[in-house]
Amino acid sequence: MSHSAAAKPLTARACGPLRGRARPPGDKSVSHRAFLLGLLSVGETLVSGLLEGEDVLNTGRACVQLGAKVERVGEGRWRIHGMGLGSLLAPREKLDFGNAGTGSRLMMGVVGGHGITARFDGDASLRKRPMRRILDPLVLMGAEVLEQAEGGRCPILLKGTPEPAPIEYRTPVASAQIKSAVLLAGLNALGRTTIIENEASRDHTEKMLAFFGASVTSEPFGEHGRKIALEGRPELAPRPIVVPVDPSSAAFLIAAALLVKGSDIVVEGVMMNPLRSGFLATLLEMGARIDITDRREEGGEEVADLRVRHSELTGVDAPAARAPAMIDEYLILAVVAAFAKGVTRMNGLQELRVKESDRLAAAAAGLSANGVKATVEGDDLVVEGGAGACPGGGLVETHLDHRLAMSFLVMGLASDRPVTVDDETMIATSFPTFRPLMASLGAEFS
Repeated sequence: MSHSAAAKPLTARACGPLRGRARPPGDKSVSHRAFLLGLLSVGETLVSGLLEGEDVLNTGRACVQLGAKVERVGEGRWRIHGMGLGSLLAPREKLDFGNAGTGSRLMMGVVGGHGITARFDGDASLRKRPMRRILDPLVLMGAEVLEQAEGGRCPILLKGTPEPAPIEYRTPVASAQIKSAVLLAGLNALGRTTIIENEASRDHTEKMLAFFGASVTSEPFGEHGRKIALEGRPELAPRPIVVPVDPSSAAFLIAAALLVKGSDIVVEGVMMNPLRSGFLATLLEMGARIDITDRREEGGEEVADLRVRHSELTGVDAPAARAPAMIDEYLILAVVAAFAKGVTRMNGLQELRVKESDRLAAAAAGLSANGVKATVEGDDLVVEGGAGACPGGGLVETHLDHRLAMSFLVMGLASDRPVTVDDETMIATSFPTFRPLMASLGAEFS
């Protein structure tokens, strides 16, 4: 399906104060992993609060193709009956992940550590995303790449190995997807698989592996890194999973309340994992009025309610070391920066070039289209804010990128003139309830 054939433009315009309480969908990263750990366990895993976006559902469908029984038993509630390590079935048809970069890359780790062959494919956006960084360590473990598109991209035919070699691997960039793929392949290895990160990335895989009974350790390495070790061939036992609210989805509600004058909202149950809290830390440095209340634990993760009020913000320097903790929030941070007083500099954003779109270039283009001065300097994005105002009035090219679309729709809620995105359809991949949830707080789209 081509982008142009199904495109549905959407416009956001200035609205009155946002008010009320809202709970965004479950965390996307945890939801993907819930399906995968359910597949690799013997028995029934019950998941509550699962994000029912297309990306996650594509991962669930792929698990079915590998032998799992998957059943929806209520809103956000899913039952997964797994096959167990070493018992996966070879899929009869290709594994189509649509737009799901996380799902496809983590499943490559699963397949790479089993004696099955699978073809990985997806939509036009996924086919542009580099996969060699995932495939390289899997090849070291014994997997074979039988077919691949130019540059190590999908479609990819991957032949796994029934006896993956345990390796020690230093990730070339801070990436939870690389780390997770190697750990998932290492589950079926005889021996210890070790990952070394110079910059710590999201640790959901380690936490969930331990939750399901695997022997996994994580310790500091260097100034900002981690060393993770996994003992292979564990007996994974199914466990009930409560998926906490996705901080990357909550970011849009938080930003909207900060920017729309008079707003005062509560966002419930947001994951507070320190490896996911870079956006929140940056907003607080900018002067955001955000109260963190009712800290508690859900599904092995700390969560809290956030009260967010309209704030006068000041530009800051966001350090490169913080990038792994907010890699999916830079687009919405760029929009927030457009309304701040002074200059905001976001440093070390090379990973944004290989997301659903080249988010670094797309962010600068979207800002410029709406009268905001923004420049890309190497791997840094520099935004000159309007001290509480933003011209707006532009048409933003979304490049099949859900976060790009939602970020600029948030801009339109507070800008002087409406903001239009050229397509809203892909928002369903990560936040299918975005429009009604925002509308329940007072947002206006047309």
